[in-house]
Amino acid sequence: MALRRLPGLRLCDRLPDFFLLLLFRDCLIGAVNLKSSNRNPVVQEFESVELSCIITDSQTNDPRIEWKKIQDAQTTYVFFDNKIQGDLAGRAELLGKTSLKIWNVTRTDSALYRCEVVARNDRKAIDEIVIELTVQVKPVPPVCRVPKAVPVGKAATLHCQESEGYPPPYYSWYRNDVLLPTNSRANPRFRNSSFLLNSETGTLVFSAVHKEDSGQYYCIASNDAGSARCEEQEMEVYDLNIGGIIGGVLVVLAVLALITVGICCAYRRGYFISSKQNGESYKNPGKPDGVNYIRTNEEGDFRHKSSFVI
Repeated sequence: MALRRLPGLRLCDRLPDFFLLLLFRDCLIGAVNLKSSNRNPVVQEFESVELSCIITDSQTNDPRIEWKKIQDAQTTYVFFDNKIQGDLAGRAELLGKTSLKIWNVTRTDSALYRCEVVARNDRKAIDEIVIELTVQVKPVPPVCRVPKAVPVGKAATLHCQESEGYPPPYYSWYRNDVLLPTNSRANPRFRNSSFLLNSETGTLVFSAVHKEDSGQYYCIASNDAGSARCEEQEMEVYDLNIGGIIGGVLVVLAVLALITVGICCAYRRGYFISSKQNGESYKNPGKPDGVNYIRTNEEGDFRHKSSFVI
């Protein structure tokens, strides 16, 4: 006899008892399944976050729950043997039956977290789900370097760097409280300037500065968690005094010429001659091998004492 489905009833609800015994495994023993309301939670540092792990299907009343943290190719326990483990001890707890709540999250908590459930009475006894936690960190005041003085027409580079924020911040430069575009040519207001701004590295490069580029400069580092700025620094653009430079060079050359003439005159007048060269000194002549000399009062000179021996 063919069986007809009735709305709202499962097949096993309409079978006689002996059929229920035959189909007991298929009707009452299912498979454990997990889901999450948010697999990619994003939270700012020092706030709290919930890592959602929900059992949707299971016939096991008391399944075994484990949480593991995967970071830098290493896996460590977070929840094991019914208690919080590792660096989350004291600032995390199991929420409901399987979800995990973390208080006062820090940047080191950014990682993959794996929820594992073992339901021994289910046909498929094990299921797991992976959640990626991202902790955003507000930037700190960046380090800015601005040249104090640059001559007109010369190149100049301004630097801005911040290393604490996550995700990595983007940078903006201001001159006299006016936001600078990434390219001066793209804004008619800055047509007298020639600069390019790299918002990822924070460098502001002037190919040739003009008098209008003088002013107070500061940089702001920003990301999704917030922003921070450095202190204002002044950059002065000055004109080169070509006439003064030429005059200075001529003066230096004249001084060098006078010094040279003075030294030459001093040499000619003998100021640099050694005093030893003014008197005569008597030196005994050398004595060749095999020859002796004696001096007599009458001769006033040397004479041979013995002959050469050949």
